[in-house]
Amino acid sequence: MEAESVLKERYLRHLMLEDVGEEGQKKLTHAKVLVIGAGGLGSPVCLYLAAAGVGRIGILDYDIVEISNLQRQILHATSDIGKAKITSAQIKMNNINPNIIIDTYFEKLTIDNAMPILQNYDFIVDATDNFASKFLINDACVLLSKPFSHAGVLKYRGQTMTIVPHESACFACAFDEPPAKELNTIFRAGLFGVVPGIIGCIQASEAIKYILNIGELLTNTLLTMDIKTMEFRKVPIKQDMQCRVCAKEHGITELRAYHE
Repeated sequence: MEAESVLKERYLRHLMLEDVGEEGQKKLTHAKVLVIGAGGLGSPVCLYLAAAGVGRIGILDYDIVEISNLQRQILHATSDIGKAKITSAQIKMNNINPNIIIDTYFEKLTIDNAMPILQNYDFIVDATDNFASKFLINDACVLLSKPFSHAGVLKYRGQTMTIVPHESACFACAFDEPPAKELNTIFRAGLFGVVPGIIGCIQASEAIKYILNIGELLTNTLLTMDIKTMEFRKVPIKQDMQCRVCAKEHGITELRAYHE
Protein backbone atom coordinates (compact mmCIF):
# COMPACT_ATOMS: atom_id res chain seq x y z
CA MET A 1 0.00 0.00 0.00
CA GLU A 2 1.38 3.38 -0.98
CA ALA A 3 1.88 6.15 1.57
CA GLU A 4 -0.84 8.82 1.81
CA SER A 5 1.36 11.44 0.17
CA VAL A 6 1.98 9.15 -2.80
CA LEU A 7 -1.72 8.34 -3.05
CA LYS A 8 -2.54 12.03 -3.23
CA GLU A 9 -0.05 12.40 -6.03
CA ARG A 10 -1.47 9.36 -7.84
CA TYR A 11 -5.00 10.77 -7.80
CA LEU A 12 -4.00 14.44 -8.08
CA ARG A 13 -6.04 15.14 -11.21
CA HIS A 14 -9.14 13.68 -9.55
CA LEU A 15 -8.55 15.64 -6.36
CA MET A 16 -8.41 18.85 -8.40
CA LEU A 17 -11.93 18.32 -9.73
CA GLU A 18 -14.50 20.24 -7.71
CA ASP A 19 -17.10 17.44 -7.90
CA VAL A 20 -14.63 14.67 -7.01
CA GLY A 21 -11.99 15.87 -4.54
CA GLU A 22 -10.94 13.82 -1.52
CA GLU A 23 -14.47 12.76 -0.63
CA GLY A 24 -15.09 11.49 -4.13
CA GLN A 25 -11.83 9.61 -4.19
CA LYS A 26 -12.75 7.97 -0.89
CA LYS A 27 -16.02 6.83 -2.49
CA LEU A 28 -14.04 5.21 -5.30
CA THR A 29 -11.71 3.55 -2.80
CA HIS A 30 -14.65 1.96 -1.00
CA ALA A 31 -16.52 0.99 -4.18
CA LYS A 32 -16.84 -2.52 -5.59
CA VAL A 33 -17.35 -3.09 -9.32
CA LEU A 34 -17.71 -6.39 -11.18
CA VAL A 35 -16.63 -6.59 -14.83
CA ILE A 36 -18.06 -9.58 -16.68
CA GLY A 37 -15.82 -10.21 -19.67
CA ALA A 38 -12.14 -9.36 -20.03
CA GLY A 39 -12.08 -8.94 -23.80
CA GLY A 40 -12.53 -5.95 -26.11
CA LEU A 41 -15.03 -4.10 -23.93
CA GLY A 42 -13.65 -5.30 -20.62
CA SER A 43 -10.09 -4.21 -21.44
CA PRO A 44 -10.57 -0.43 -21.19
CA VAL A 45 -13.11 -0.87 -18.40
CA CYS A 46 -10.65 -2.80 -16.23
CA LEU A 47 -7.75 -0.48 -16.97
CA TYR A 48 -9.63 2.74 -16.23
CA LEU A 49 -11.37 1.42 -13.12
CA ALA A 50 -7.98 0.36 -11.78
CA ALA A 51 -6.40 3.68 -12.67
CA ALA A 52 -9.28 5.57 -11.04
CA GLY A 53 -8.69 3.75 -7.76
CA VAL A 54 -11.88 1.70 -7.51
CA GLY A 55 -11.04 -0.24 -4.37
CA ARG A 56 -12.33 -3.69 -5.31
CA ILE A 57 -12.74 -4.91 -8.86
CA GLY A 58 -14.05 -8.33 -9.79
CA ILE A 59 -13.29 -9.89 -13.18
CA LEU A 60 -15.30 -12.83 -14.47
CA ASP A 61 -14.12 -14.59 -17.63
CA TYR A 62 -13.45 -18.19 -18.60
CA ASP A 63 -11.41 -17.67 -21.79
CA ILE A 64 -7.70 -17.78 -22.45
CA VAL A 65 -5.76 -15.21 -24.47
CA GLU A 66 -5.46 -16.01 -28.18
CA ILE A 67 -3.45 -14.16 -30.79
CA SER A 68 -6.63 -13.06 -32.60
CA ASN A 69 -7.70 -11.19 -29.45
CA LEU A 70 -4.78 -8.78 -29.57
CA GLN A 71 -6.17 -6.65 -32.40
CA ARG A 72 -8.62 -5.08 -29.93
CA GLN A 73 -8.18 -6.50 -26.41
CA ILE A 74 -5.57 -4.04 -25.13
CA LEU A 75 -5.53 -5.61 -21.66
CA HIS A 76 -3.47 -8.48 -23.06
CA ALA A 77 -0.10 -8.84 -24.81
CA THR A 78 1.64 -11.35 -27.06
CA SER A 79 3.42 -12.79 -24.02
CA ASP A 80 0.00 -13.58 -22.48
CA ILE A 81 -1.10 -15.97 -25.22
CA GLY A 82 -2.29 -19.16 -23.56
CA LYS A 83 -2.90 -17.53 -20.18
CA ALA A 84 -6.32 -17.10 -18.61
CA LYS A 85 -7.61 -13.63 -19.41
CA ILE A 86 -8.37 -13.00 -15.74
CA THR A 87 -4.72 -13.70 -14.87
CA SER A 88 -3.43 -11.40 -17.60
CA ALA A 89 -5.92 -8.73 -16.52
CA GLN A 90 -4.99 -8.92 -12.85
CA ILE A 91 -1.29 -8.45 -13.60
CA LYS A 92 -1.85 -5.38 -15.80
CA MET A 93 -4.27 -3.79 -13.37
CA ASN A 94 -2.01 -4.26 -10.37
CA ASN A 95 0.88 -2.86 -12.39
CA ILE A 96 -1.20 0.28 -12.89
CA ASN A 97 -2.43 0.43 -9.33
CA PRO A 98 -1.11 -1.81 -6.53
CA ASN A 99 -3.54 -0.30 -4.01
CA ILE A 100 -6.66 -2.08 -5.27
CA ILE A 101 -8.07 -5.55 -4.60
CA ILE A 102 -8.86 -7.71 -7.62
CA ASP A 103 -11.19 -10.70 -7.40
CA THR A 104 -10.93 -13.20 -10.25
CA TYR A 105 -13.55 -15.73 -11.35
CA PHE A 106 -12.38 -18.22 -13.97
CA GLU A 107 -15.85 -19.49 -14.71
CA LYS A 108 -18.83 -19.03 -16.96
CA LEU A 109 -21.73 -16.92 -15.74
CA THR A 110 -24.71 -19.20 -15.10
CA ILE A 111 -28.06 -19.14 -13.33
CA ASP A 112 -26.32 -20.92 -10.45
CA ASN A 113 -23.45 -18.51 -9.79
CA ALA A 114 -24.84 -15.19 -11.04
CA MET A 115 -26.67 -14.14 -7.91
CA PRO A 116 -23.99 -15.20 -5.38
CA ILE A 117 -21.29 -13.33 -7.32
CA LEU A 118 -23.17 -10.20 -8.37
CA GLN A 119 -24.58 -9.53 -4.90
CA ASN A 120 -21.07 -8.67 -3.64
CA TYR A 121 -20.66 -5.60 -5.89
CA ASP A 122 -22.08 -2.08 -6.11
CA PHE A 123 -22.07 -1.79 -9.89
CA ILE A 124 -21.91 -4.37 -12.69
CA VAL A 125 -20.36 -3.93 -16.14
CA ASP A 126 -21.65 -6.20 -18.90
CA ALA A 127 -18.64 -6.59 -21.19
CA THR A 128 -19.78 -9.92 -22.63
CA ASP A 129 -20.10 -10.92 -26.27
CA ASN A 130 -23.19 -13.14 -26.33
CA PHE A 131 -26.92 -12.62 -25.96
CA ALA A 132 -27.43 -15.32 -23.31
CA SER A 133 -25.07 -13.60 -20.88
CA LYS A 134 -26.49 -10.15 -21.55
CA PHE A 135 -30.04 -11.20 -20.74
CA LEU A 136 -28.90 -13.21 -17.72
CA ILE A 137 -26.96 -10.22 -16.37
CA ASN A 138 -30.01 -7.99 -16.79
CA ASP A 139 -32.27 -10.46 -14.99
CA ALA A 140 -29.87 -10.97 -12.09
CA CYS A 141 -29.29 -7.24 -11.70
CA VAL A 142 -33.02 -6.55 -11.66
CA LEU A 143 -33.60 -9.23 -9.02
CA LEU A 144 -30.71 -7.88 -6.92
CA SER A 145 -31.46 -4.19 -7.66
CA LYS A 146 -27.88 -3.75 -8.90
CA PRO A 147 -27.12 -0.92 -11.36
CA PHE A 148 -25.21 -1.96 -14.44
CA SER A 149 -23.85 -0.89 -17.80
CA HIS A 150 -24.80 -2.78 -20.96
CA ALA A 151 -22.82 -2.60 -24.18
CA GLY A 152 -22.56 -4.36 -27.50
CA VAL A 153 -20.31 -3.95 -30.54
CA LEU A 154 -20.40 -5.18 -34.13
CA LYS A 155 -18.17 -4.30 -37.08
CA TYR A 156 -17.98 -0.48 -37.00
CA ARG A 157 -20.82 0.13 -34.56
CA GLY A 158 -21.39 0.05 -30.85
CA GLN A 159 -24.11 0.75 -28.31
CA THR A 160 -24.36 1.21 -24.57
CA MET A 161 -26.91 2.10 -21.91
CA THR A 162 -27.00 2.21 -18.12
CA ILE A 163 -29.70 0.49 -16.11
CA VAL A 164 -30.76 1.33 -12.56
CA PRO A 165 -33.33 -1.38 -11.80
CA HIS A 166 -36.82 -0.21 -10.81
CA GLU A 167 -35.82 3.39 -11.60
CA SER A 168 -35.06 3.20 -15.31
CA ALA A 169 -35.73 1.01 -18.32
CA CYS A 170 -33.99 -2.36 -18.14
CA PHE A 171 -32.33 -4.19 -21.02
CA ALA A 172 -35.48 -6.24 -21.61
CA CYS A 173 -37.55 -3.04 -21.89
CA ALA A 174 -35.50 -2.25 -25.00
CA PHE A 175 -34.84 -5.78 -26.27
CA ASP A 176 -37.56 -8.13 -25.08
CA GLU A 177 -36.02 -11.50 -25.93
CA PRO A 178 -32.76 -12.79 -27.41
CA PRO A 179 -32.85 -13.18 -31.20
CA ALA A 180 -33.08 -16.55 -32.88
CA LYS A 181 -30.31 -18.94 -31.95
CA GLU A 182 -28.83 -18.75 -35.46
CA LEU A 183 -28.17 -15.02 -35.06
CA ASN A 184 -25.69 -15.58 -32.24
CA THR A 185 -23.11 -15.96 -35.02
CA ILE A 186 -23.35 -12.15 -35.24
CA PHE A 187 -20.66 -12.02 -32.58
CA ARG A 188 -18.26 -13.83 -34.90
CA ALA A 189 -18.46 -11.08 -37.51
CA GLY A 190 -15.58 -8.69 -38.10
CA LEU A 191 -14.90 -5.91 -35.62
CA PHE A 192 -13.00 -2.65 -36.08
CA GLY A 193 -10.50 -2.77 -33.23
CA VAL A 194 -11.06 0.64 -31.64
CA VAL A 195 -14.86 0.30 -31.39
CA PRO A 196 -14.92 -1.73 -28.15
CA GLY A 197 -12.22 0.60 -26.81
CA ILE A 198 -14.43 3.64 -27.23
CA ILE A 199 -17.57 1.96 -25.91
CA GLY A 200 -15.67 0.36 -23.03
CA CYS A 201 -14.33 3.76 -21.98
CA ILE A 202 -17.90 5.04 -21.85
CA GLN A 203 -18.88 2.06 -19.69
CA ALA A 204 -16.02 2.80 -17.29
CA SER A 205 -17.09 6.43 -17.09
CA GLU A 206 -20.68 5.41 -16.31
CA ALA A 207 -19.49 3.19 -13.45
CA ILE A 208 -17.31 5.96 -12.02
CA LYS A 209 -20.05 8.58 -12.42
CA TYR A 210 -22.51 6.32 -10.62
CA ILE A 211 -20.13 5.81 -7.71
CA LEU A 212 -19.43 9.53 -7.46
CA ASN A 213 -23.07 10.51 -8.12
CA ILE A 214 -22.05 13.12 -10.69
CA GLY A 215 -23.26 14.03 -14.16
CA GLU A 216 -26.02 12.37 -16.15
CA LEU A 217 -26.06 8.62 -16.63
CA LEU A 218 -27.21 6.88 -19.81
CA THR A 219 -30.40 5.73 -18.12
CA ASN A 220 -33.49 5.46 -20.33
CA THR A 221 -31.09 6.14 -23.18
CA LEU A 222 -29.36 3.92 -25.71
CA LEU A 223 -26.21 5.61 -27.00
CA THR A 224 -25.26 4.32 -30.45
CA MET A 225 -22.06 4.98 -32.36
CA ASP A 226 -20.93 4.45 -35.95
CA ILE A 227 -17.17 4.90 -36.18
CA LYS A 228 -17.27 5.15 -39.98
CA THR A 229 -19.42 8.26 -39.94
CA MET A 230 -18.53 9.38 -36.40
CA GLU A 231 -22.23 9.62 -35.72
CA PHE A 232 -23.30 9.34 -32.09
CA ARG A 233 -27.02 9.16 -31.34
CA LYS A 234 -29.04 9.03 -28.14
CA VAL A 235 -32.15 6.91 -28.55
CA PRO A 236 -34.76 7.37 -25.78
CA ILE A 237 -35.86 4.11 -24.15
CA LYS A 238 -39.04 4.12 -22.10
CA GLN A 239 -39.48 1.90 -19.09
CA ASP A 240 -42.05 -0.74 -20.07
CA MET A 241 -44.60 -1.04 -17.30
CA GLN A 242 -45.47 -4.49 -18.70
CA CYS A 243 -41.85 -5.62 -19.06
CA ARG A 244 -41.54 -9.37 -18.54
CA VAL A 245 -38.44 -8.77 -16.37
CA CYS A 246 -38.79 -5.56 -14.36
CA ALA A 247 -42.56 -4.89 -14.21
CA LYS A 248 -43.61 -4.42 -10.57
CA GLU A 249 -46.69 -6.60 -10.78
CA HIS A 250 -45.56 -9.52 -12.92
CA GLY A 251 -41.80 -9.29 -13.39
CA ILE A 252 -39.44 -12.21 -12.93
CA THR A 253 -38.96 -13.85 -9.55
CA GLU A 254 -36.11 -16.20 -10.48
CA LEU A 255 -33.42 -16.59 -13.10
CA ARG A 256 -33.89 -18.51 -16.33
CA ALA A 257 -31.27 -19.89 -18.71
CA TYR A 258 -31.15 -18.38 -22.19
CA HIS A 259 -29.97 -20.30 -25.26
CA GLU A 260 -26.33 -19.86 -26.21
